[in-house]
Amino acid sequence: MGDKRPLITLTTDFGYKDPFVGQMKGVIKGINPEVDIVDITHSISPYNIREAALVIGLSYRYFPSKTVHVVVVDPGVGSQRRPILVVGENHYFIGPDNGVFSLVYQKEKQFLKVYEITADHYFVEKNSPTFQGRDLFAPVAAWLTKGVLSSNFGDEINDYRTIPFPEPERPTRKALEGEVIYIDHFGNAITNISRDHLNDKAGNCRIVFKGNTLKLKRFYSEAEDKGLYCLFNSHGLLELFVYRGNAAKDFQIQIGDRIGIIFI
Repeated sequence: MGDKRPLITLTTDFGYKDPFVGQMKGVIKGINPEVDIVDITHSISPYNIREAALVIGLSYRYFPSKTVHVVVVDPGVGSQRRPILVVGENHYFIGPDNGVFSLVYQKEKQFLKVYEITADHYFVEKNSPTFQGRDLFAPVAAWLTKGVLSSNFGDEINDYRTIPFPEPERPTRKALEGEVIYIDHFGNAITNISRDHLNDKAGNCRIVFKGNTLKLKRFYSEAEDKGLYCLFNSHGLLELFVYRGNAAKDFQIQIGDRIGIIFI
C-alpha cells in the first residue's frame, strides 16, 4: 500500500445510535493500528442502495491514491449475495454485490477488476448472519492496507451487479429533461443534469420545474427572496435550492421529479 499511512473510508446507513460504526473501526484498528479512518457518511437512507452508490461515486476521487472505501448498505445481508472487492485505477472498494458501486464501475471501467471475497480466514466471523460490515468487510479492508494482494481474497468475476442511473433525455433538439436524484441534509434537490449537458449554453436557456421558470444563480446568497432557485453545485450538477430554507420541504420536491431545460 506504499509508505504513506493507509486510509479507509466508511459509508453506511448505520447512523450513530447503535455501536455498529464503532465496532467496525475497532476491528480495523485491531488488525492495522496505523490506518486512518474517515467517515464519509453514516446517514444514507436505510437500505437505499442507489443513494449510497451516488454518494461514493461523487466522493471517492477526493481521497488520496490507494484509499480503501468500505460501503455497507446491504438489505440482502445474510442472503446469497456476494461480498466483493473492486479495484480501480487508484482506489479500492469493498462491499456487497448489490449495485452499490454502479457509478464507480462507470468511472473506472478502463481499469476495473472485481473479486468475489471468499478467503474466509481473513474474516472475524466466517458465517456472520447480520453484521458483515464488522465481520467481513472491515477486516478485509484492514488486511488490504497491510499489503495482502487483491487476488488473495478470491477469484475475479465479471458478472457483478449494477443498477441503472437515470440519464437526461433529449425529447427535441432544443430541450433537455432530467430529474431529481438526491436531496441533501439542507433540503437542496440535486438533479442529474450537469454543467456539461448545457455546453456553455446556461445563459441561453429556460429552466422549468413544475410549470415555473427558475432563475439560475452562481451561489446561494444571490437569491433575492425565499423562492425556488437553481445553481450548479460543487459537483457540477444542477441543484434546486431556497436560500436559508429547505427547498424539498417548502416546494414538495421528491426524488424523481422532472426538470426541463429549453434552449433559446
